[in-house]
Amino acid sequence: MRDQLNHLRAFLLAGLDAATGGGRRYHIWMGSLTLVMVVGAYAYFLQLRDGLSVTGMTDHVSWGLYISNFTFLVGLAAAAVMLVLPAYVLKDVDFNKAVLIGEGVAVGALLMCLCFVVVDLGSPFHSWHLTPGIGFLNFPRSLLAWDVVVLNGYLALNFGIPFYILFTHFKGKTPNKKRYVPFVYLSVFWAVSIHMVTAFLLAGLPARPFWNTSLMGPRFLASAFAAGPAFIILTLSMIRANTEYEIDDSAIQKLAMITTVAAQINLVMIGSEVFKEFYFPTHHGINAQYLFFGLEGHTALVGWIRTSIFLNAAATLTLMIHPFRKNPKILIGTCIVLFVAIWMDKGLGLVIPGFVPSPLGEIVEYRPTWVEFAVTAGIWAFGLFVFTVLVRAALPIEMGHSRSPYIEQAEPVPGVTAVVSGHD
Repeated sequence: MRDQLNHLRAFLLAGLDAATGGGRRYHIWMGSLTLVMVVGAYAYFLQLRDGLSVTGMTDHVSWGLYISNFTFLVGLAAAAVMLVLPAYVLKDVDFNKAVLIGEGVAVGALLMCLCFVVVDLGSPFHSWHLTPGIGFLNFPRSLLAWDVVVLNGYLALNFGIPFYILFTHFKGKTPNKKRYVPFVYLSVFWAVSIHMVTAFLLAGLPARPFWNTSLMGPRFLASAFAAGPAFIILTLSMIRANTEYEIDDSAIQKLAMITTVAAQINLVMIGSEVFKEFYFPTHHGINAQYLFFGLEGHTALVGWIRTSIFLNAAATLTLMIHPFRKNPKILIGTCIVLFVAIWMDKGLGLVIPGFVPSPLGEIVEYRPTWVEFAVTAGIWAFGLFVFTVLVRAALPIEMGHSRSPYIEQAEPVPGVTAVVSGHD
């Protein structure tokens, strides 16, 4: 027991040392994120002091920028399965060195999801009624209760599995597959569940016809498996450019192919929704009318959704051209465009039209305030900060550079060949 505590203390200190070390660009990056978090914290203080009246949300539009980002980030978290499934289940060695990065993305995204839920409540103290033993979670009848369970469960899986693997490597040993592989299989199903449950929260509201569609769940998955791998490609490219951690081109190209196929499916589903709404319009399509063409002079989202679809189509077509997809610079730029396009479509383009017009036909448009933008930016900065710390702490261990001082000779870890760069 004492040996394990010594190893754990050394593990945490090594992670802290790696996270606080680095060169100029690394400290500028972390300092910038900290600054954004401070501004976001001040904006959240104003929201706590004055209530949700400082936001653009109203009784008519009760979900705004916060829940829009929540729905998008749930998909980003679920996308880690695109690395977990090939690496652990299908034994694809090309993904071995990228899988922990994907799980780090999931942890950062899930923490942001939980933060967005808390800030949307107005005050963290409003969540007491969901706490088992204090309030009434209403599980399993409530879909919201299911969402609480799957989000926290998936966070525990994506934190626990990498922690066990890294801690074992840190002690110079090889992880016992019997101890973590069953949880890997569980995380594959859990990844799908977190997105489907979130989709069902929207699709299960018959008074909101814009969301009340059977395509909501599959469309959530398609967009997630396009935006998520696109973000992971950007992350892996950044890691390769700034460290000596070796990531094969084949892993990035396989992720690019996954992104391409998912983006194509997502476009098909968007087209199906547009056809259903406008080929033979009914009164139930009035929310789609507001989104795509405006309604009675109200056009707040028209430019937003049209830009999103244009960028989505352009990025997908670019990825479908093999020379472009295999060109690293074009691939990075295309992934950025696709990520932004899906964020626009799956955020305000999905959440807000469900409220406008209201079931009674009232048109009250939503425009986020600077407080919402500042809080949102602060949460994104927090998620990127956590993800950066996790990656910074994990790379030296995975590359064999960081080992516990309480072992005489570390057992070699398969696939470990390099050391982390100390410059960035």
